[in-house]
Amino acid sequence: MSDETRPVAGGARTAAVIPAAGRGVRLGPGAPKALRALSGIPMLVHAVRAMAASRSVSLVVVVAPPEGAAEVKSLLADHALPERTDFVVVPGGESRQESVKIGLDAVPDGIDIVLVHDAARPLVPVDTVDAVIEAVRDGAVAVVPALPLADTVKEVVPSTDGSPEPVVATPSRARLRAVQTPQGFDRATLVRAHEAVTDDVTDDASMVEKLGLQVVLVPGHEEAFKVTRPLDLVLAEAVLARRRANDGF
Repeated sequence: MSDETRPVAGGARTAAVIPAAGRGVRLGPGAPKALRALSGIPMLVHAVRAMAASRSVSLVVVVAPPEGAAEVKSLLADHALPERTDFVVVPGGESRQESVKIGLDAVPDGIDIVLVHDAARPLVPVDTVDAVIEAVRDGAVAVVPALPLADTVKEVVPSTDGSPEPVVATPSRARLRAVQTPQGFDRATLVRAHEAVTDDVTDDASMVEKLGLQVVLVPGHEEAFKVTRPLDLVLAEAVLARRRANDGF
């Protein structure tokens, strides 16, 4: 790839955007999902620390619930975060897509790579974060960590009344991957995707796909799972307990 077409240089600076404005209804009533505690520390703080653990990440932008931005700022100020990383908190929008766009707009000039990370994935290892960044530095415009599927997947006709769902097809599991975050992007490409794509999408890589550009995968990690249900909280606590026992985390 020539210098003219290469999206970012090897020494490109990286920022991480963490949309954390959702309510997390599947975890039940109470605080927004990102503010639920894991081992006494809000999930959001764990997620911010996971991004800041990479020495390549110089800025973390947290997109907070519109009515809770001040609370989130205080929350981050109350917890030890790496001094080498800057932190910004901005109020989010009505949708995840809008919130990511707001966070992206808050990234200053001079940042060439942007990560977008789910606050509900608080335990992603730093090696996964670094692998995503390195793939963007090597020339990919969009990079997603992903894992092979352990379960067979069925395509169905969705039921709206609780009745059994007819199976339409059984896709080949070998060609399917479960995607995680952080997803990494050449900044200019992600900005263009958010300007051009107005469809409701489930992740930012899908927006880049809609531009007709290539998205590539790197190996994800089993500890980068999304905390969505109460059972996930139990698993996350177990992972943290094992880290403390093994690594003094």
